[in-house]
Amino acid sequence: MFYTNGETDMTPQQKADLLSWVHDEGKGFVAIHTANIPYPSWQAYADMIGANWDNHPWNIVEARVRVERPDFPAMKDLPREFVLRDEFYQYTEPYSRDKVDVLISIDPGSVDLGNRNVHRQDADFPVAWVKQYGKGRVFSSALGHTDAAWDDPRVQAIYLEAIKWVLGATPGEPRPHPAPK
Repeated sequence: MFYTNGETDMTPQQKADLLSWVHDEGKGFVAIHTANIPYPSWQAYADMIGANWDNHPWNIVEARVRVERPDFPAMKDLPREFVLRDEFYQYTEPYSRDKVDVLISIDPGSVDLGNRNVHRQDADFPVAWVKQYGKGRVFSSALGHTDAAWDDPRVQAIYLEAIKWVLGATPGEPRPHPAPK
């Protein structure tokens, strides 16, 4: 699990070992909240995670989120839509719905798309996704900025089930899909 921020100090060998550990050895990786931020110039890390961080256009806000994959283990006990208060992100390349399976996304009607910091023209704001990285499983989520988010039983359940999934303790195959209409 990574919950990092800023350019975390890793040697080239440590970086190669991390990628190999997940890709070649089939280990799991959970990226929590700011784990998409620490290596803006390390493209291989962004490829493993599935995205580069672009911004948090709304800072901390209440947003309605949509569970896109209710059949996935980390989503099984969640309602199809619910409101969360947290710091939500937007992502840039290599983020693509062709490469990741978005489990939860922001309902774009619940946030200010006119905010000058919103860069995505497609209104696609994933909150959590999974992907295969070689033999390994990767789970990434923006959730976890506020103490209240960590105290939310729904967020706790999401991360607990995500950990089980990346470890291979629960089934579930990533199935990339288009954004809901």
